[in-house]
Amino acid sequence: MPAISPSRHRPVFLPELRPHLFALLLALPLPAVALPSYGEVRAAHVPSEATLLARDGRPLHSLRLDMQVRRSPWTPLAEISPALIGAVIVSEDRRFMEHDGVDWPAAGKAAWSNFWGGRTRGASTLSMQLAGLIDDDGQRRGRRSIFAKISQSTAALRLEGFWSKRQIIEAYLNLVSFRGELVGVGAMSRQLFGKWPHGLDEREAALAAALLRSPNASPALVAKRACNLLKEMQRAAECAGLEGFASRTLSGAQAETATAPGEQLAPHLARKLLVAPGQQLRSSLDADLQRFANQALRRQLSALRQQNVEDGALLVIDNASGEILAWVGSSGDLSGAAEVDGATALRQAGSTLKPFLYALAFERRQLTPAALIEDAPLTLDTGNGLYAPQNYEPHYRGWVSARMALAGSLNVPAVKTLVRLGPEAFHQRLRQTGFSSLQQSGEWYGYSLALGSADISLLMLANAYRTLANAGQWSALRVVPGQGAGPIPCQRDGCAGVFAGPSRAVNTPASAFLVGDILADRNARAATFGLESWLATPYWSAAKTGTSKDMRDNWCAGWSRRYTVAVWVGNAGGSPMHDVSGISGAAPVWREVMDWLHRGDPGQGRPRLASRPPAAPAGLVRTRIRFEPAREPSRDEWFLAGSETPLVRAASASALARIAYPAEGSIIALDPDIPPQRQRVPLRLSATAEAGWRWRLDQQVLGPADSRLLWLPQPGKHRLHLENSRGETMDTVNFEVRALKGRRAAASR
Repeated sequence: MPAISPSRHRPVFLPELRPHLFALLLALPLPAVALPSYGEVRAAHVPSEATLLARDGRPLHSLRLDMQVRRSPWTPLAEISPALIGAVIVSEDRRFMEHDGVDWPAAGKAAWSNFWGGRTRGASTLSMQLAGLIDDDGQRRGRRSIFAKISQSTAALRLEGFWSKRQIIEAYLNLVSFRGELVGVGAMSRQLFGKWPHGLDEREAALAAALLRSPNASPALVAKRACNLLKEMQRAAECAGLEGFASRTLSGAQAETATAPGEQLAPHLARKLLVAPGQQLRSSLDADLQRFANQALRRQLSALRQQNVEDGALLVIDNASGEILAWVGSSGDLSGAAEVDGATALRQAGSTLKPFLYALAFERRQLTPAALIEDAPLTLDTGNGLYAPQNYEPHYRGWVSARMALAGSLNVPAVKTLVRLGPEAFHQRLRQTGFSSLQQSGEWYGYSLALGSADISLLMLANAYRTLANAGQWSALRVVPGQGAGPIPCQRDGCAGVFAGPSRAVNTPASAFLVGDILADRNARAATFGLESWLATPYWSAAKTGTSKDMRDNWCAGWSRRYTVAVWVGNAGGSPMHDVSGISGAAPVWREVMDWLHRGDPGQGRPRLASRPPAAPAGLVRTRIRFEPAREPSRDEWFLAGSETPLVRAASASALARIAYPAEGSIIALDPDIPPQRQRVPLRLSATAEAGWRWRLDQQVLGPADSRLLWLPQPGKHRLHLENSRGETMDTVNFEVRALKGRRAAASR
């Protein structure tokens, strides 16, 4: 390949043609608009792809937005294979280094041949072709008339007066079309050969150069021209197998290995933020963290594949700034729905809403962390039927403190807490905390709201837990670094309200602290999760898991002093997982990412990060407590000032006893097609019955209340009494039994 330097060379041409050609060119009017400079042409070059950058400027994800052409970012000459540069010069403009824009000998031969009707190899120099490529008058491009050639020659002469040879060949290789939609050396090299332009060898370079004359020629014709070019370059040995290689290359077989520049780490956020070809947007994402989070999620989902799990999503947020540091929307090729963004999809919340329920109860002094709640079978009349919540594990623990109930994620105590507060009050608190997807009223969701029956997104959940980490102060999330206003990636469905809205105090600092202290207490959750679970980190952190109905979703969200991490695992299509809970599905990913954040990597400039327990805010006192009877060990407990007590005593059964089922106002419908013995009604209490207690229905004693009793229902209205050993009524409910008209009631058969 001839050496390319910016030095000027005088043209060599036929002396007898020079005066006539110069006179003709000088007689023509100069273009009305001056040709752009090299810098202007390069600055105007717009790739067909937009690029999402990490916070440090490294490329994270490239997304093609111009579907008319495929054009890569500008490729400097130093990054283009010398073999390709040489092949293009030999093929298109042998005397490129010698002329000043017009190859006069070639032009003379072409004119003579055209005069006699013959065919010639062509006389357009690279400078002339480049002038045509950058000519703003699109109507003149591609014309082959003598006037168009003369105008192009004039532009080429002027171009060479201001541009260096290196700039001309570099610009030409970046602007010329190679094949189909491929424009420029970068797109051609990546798409056809699956490599960067600097890696092209002689055979690949010859094929690329042969495409310039006829971009859409058949592979056989391209191979033939490439072989002739290789022979001219004294590389005839490279012709062996060239036609087969050309056929594979031009059919797209090599394109399977071609990828967009850099790693493709954030497809879902890129699709939300990138809007124009050539755009380069710096995001708040940390490139190393984003890569690790992707890998951690994929590792866990690969391990769970036999349990019908293929999807997941993950978010990492800086607590102070609200900047999203990692956004993993799916498991990529492990998923059958990789395009679905699990970070914004609305899914059932499971137990992840319980911390906000207890925070509200603490604020309103309905509960303290030491308050006892009975974990026992419960049936509630909702007006549309009976609601009987059950724990995740098929047993009940009796009286437990609110600390143990929240840390152990017990369902019945959570529902009883919601009964105290009311569904509407809790619903309003969740809306204030950023759960904008809860469009219905609290009464519409009912008591199941305590167990996460509502649909939320991972984005909403992550920012809600960040609110607890920030002492109850909610603020919008950001996807770009800095303080100024940034782009909002999405505003509807799972993004509603997440990236916009004024900062606001949702929880009091005291209630947020109490919830965080409970969720960080490994002793309190030991009965459910064990002392050494995925949630038990060697640094201070608070975390909560959740599993939705039928194991369709599981979650793990939590925070340290610096970061909030939230993970969802499930299936985008909604199919249930097989025996996968929050602690076994999402929690391992949460822990792995949280550990990565805190252990640091001094070799990569990431220092080890400590996370110490937060200081208690004003208004809290710590008191030594004991339980009577000793249902839980003595401990130091936090209280809102004025609510502290050193002794926690369980109320007597008689003080707490009430009829749990049938509930007040219940209507029991009998099915005539079911045998009567199969329709007996169990009579249940909310507390353990003492000796001598009994059931009385209307005026008839049914039997003792301290043993299981199944009543054979009779149509009509009834009044059920619970009596103590002295015959005193302790509780009463009214209910009705109905049978279908026109058919015998089941009880009368």
